[in-house]
Amino acid sequence: MISQSADSGLGSVMVATSNDGGHDPDFWAKIVTDRLVSISENADPHVRQQAEAFRQQVYEVVLRGINSAIASDRTTLSVILRRQGHNQMADLLKEL
Repeated sequence: MISQSADSGLGSVMVATSNDGGHDPDFWAKIVTDRLVSISENADPHVRQQAEAFRQQVYEVVLRGINSAIASDRTTLSVILRRQGHNQMADLLKEL
């Protein structure tokens, strides 16, 4: 007989849905920032204020990185499409 433990060790799981497409960069920047920076509910007010300012800076850096990655990927895909002779599709992709 094989038995399985109910505790899979995966940790918490988050589920988020969207309509008509994937999540935007702001969503992902918030998710990443929340995973990187947590602030204790018991933190002193001045420590909490500094931590919130730090969290905002992390969010802005992550968001900038995500947007840069998206732009870079679109450029790469555009070049691939042009090499394959799909110039019109490449132009449409760059307009997005």
